Amino acid sequence: MKKLLAITLMLLTLLTVFSACGNNDSKEKANIIGTDASDVLSVTALKQNKTNKKAGFQLDLPEKGEEIAVVETTSGTFKIRFFPEEAPKAVYNFKKLAQQGYYNGIKFHRIMENFMIQGGDPTATGIGGKSVWGESFEDEFNMNLLNITGSVSMANKGPDTNSSQFFINHNTAAPDWEYFQMFYEAYQEDKAYINEMYGGCVDMSKLTDDIKALYEQHGGNMHLDGALNTAGRGHTVFGQVFEGLDVIESISKVKTDENNKPIGDVIIRSVKIEIYE
Repeated sequence: MKKLLAITLMLLTLLTVFSACGNNDSKEKANIIGTDASDVLSVTALKQNKTNKKAGFQLDLPEKGEEIAVVETTSGTFKIRFFPEEAPKAVYNFKKLAQQGYYNGIKFHRIMENFMIQGGDPTATGIGGKSVWGESFEDEFNMNLLNITGSVSMANKGPDTNSSQFFINHNTAAPDWEYFQMFYEAYQEDKAYINEMYGGCVDMSKLTDDIKALYEQHGGNMHLDGALNTAGRGHTVFGQVFEGLDVIESISKVKTDENNKPIGDVIIRSVKIEIYE
């Protein structure tokens, strides 16, 4: 019982980490371009394609001609590849905001070592940000896109509440399988309670050997995978850092206050959409 209570407290903490709620219009960047895609390098049909790719493909290098993001920060530069077939709206949203210069000058407002770094809020308060549509958009979970270290995911305040905030997973520790199994057993005893009170848990019956191997080798935050969650809650993975992971690691170690806000600013200078060659 004591261990289950400890797990409960941990989950409650994690469930509030990625809050991206509300708006602060007085501090928002203005002039969001609507849904006209004429200025986007490649227009998606905004329809999720359930591909047959295997878990782990997100670690492959981009193919020649793919669009990537080059993110320059005050701590260095890293590059992101996208997954437009699996998460078309999240990719479209990020690319277009980047092309508008929306992310330029924004701080990483929440940093947790051995967990993640979070940005995308122009107000740097954790409650700001808008999508290119001016409203929240739905989740796009995929069994083969995981919140492993280096993955780029949408921050949210619950199901289908994605806007402009994102985070990059950085947790090199292998999963505590005993922890996940214990909570899954509690779920089997009272499914409705676990789903309602704690937003679900990892469905251990869905774990494949490939997924287990990926998390054991690369670490990450498996409890954030919506496709593995018993309540269908989680965070959409739409990109992967394929170059500059050392920069992410460096940012993840900056000193923060009691609210996980960096004591010294870590700023996104620019996000440029380029063609991979």
